[in-house]
Amino acid sequence: MSRRSRRTPAPLPQRDGIGPVRVRLPPAGTWATVRDHLAERLPVTAAEVDALFAEGGVVTDDGLPVAADAPYVPGGQVWFHRGRAEEVPAPYPPVVRYRDEHLVVVDKPHFLATTPRGRHVTQTALALLRTRLRLPELSPAHRLDRLTAGLVLFTVRPTERGAYQRLFGERRVHKEYEAVAGYNPALALPRTVRSRILKERGVIAAQEVEGEPNAETRVELLAHHGSLGRYRLLPHTGRTHQLRVHLCSLGLPILGDPVYPEVTDPAPDDFRRPLQLLSRTLAFTDPVTGEERHFTSARELTAWTEYDRWAHGVPGPAGETRPPTA
Repeated sequence: MSRRSRRTPAPLPQRDGIGPVRVRLPPAGTWATVRDHLAERLPVTAAEVDALFAEGGVVTDDGLPVAADAPYVPGGQVWFHRGRAEEVPAPYPPVVRYRDEHLVVVDKPHFLATTPRGRHVTQTALALLRTRLRLPELSPAHRLDRLTAGLVLFTVRPTERGAYQRLFGERRVHKEYEAVAGYNPALALPRTVRSRILKERGVIAAQEVEGEPNAETRVELLAHHGSLGRYRLLPHTGRTHQLRVHLCSLGLPILGDPVYPEVTDPAPDDFRRPLQLLSRTLAFTDPVTGEERHFTSARELTAWTEYDRWAHGVPGPAGETRPPTA
């Protein structure tokens, strides 16, 4: 029996594409009640915990409400929906490029996270698509940074997710990205960049460090226009921020990047200068059907089509990211 099939099914339905939280009660503890444990453990106020119990929002595996004064049971578990703060919507929704009984391939816009994380929960591609397509078990086979636009592959059936994830883990997916950055006529291209990249948890920027390379990217110049270049990036590995780090190491930071070479902190609703990085192509042999799959993004990088403004650093209107045709 697979690990997935042994997992306890959630006793509460999804809300806005987000499933309930499961909290395991430690086998050892001095809490008198379940409520006391949650009040100490959760990053919310005691009043919010009390309100959750009062509305019957904390339940057992059988979906039965847990009373606020219910005794603490070591090794047990409870479920509830976590409260969520208001979120700033991304300027454009994800566009479905392809859908069948196995896959959903999505053209993700800039500024939309792939999966819930931090302050982005319901305003994520996963949550929006689960609700819109009525596919509560939809799951990502891989992830794309919130700031990066382009193709993301989702799986429809939980039993098939592992097969598609292994495609990415075993580097059996051909991936092509496009980027717009500065142009240096003295830089010889194409070239392959190899380095060791370290990304520490809680630190925004990844770093190149000494040691055996763990990241590899082929960089090709597609065209140049004045001071800007349009590049094809072919990652052989998939380290966090790899493409952004490697172009920056060549002295060509990607336009609109708020992290490389310098960390800035744009407002959550500032969509004027999207990162000029696009996941253009995904191609692979389908591990379930055996078909040859090839998908291409229809999105455009605005810095290339609006050269004059970007070349002079003039911000565009909010939500300038050009959506693809549906």
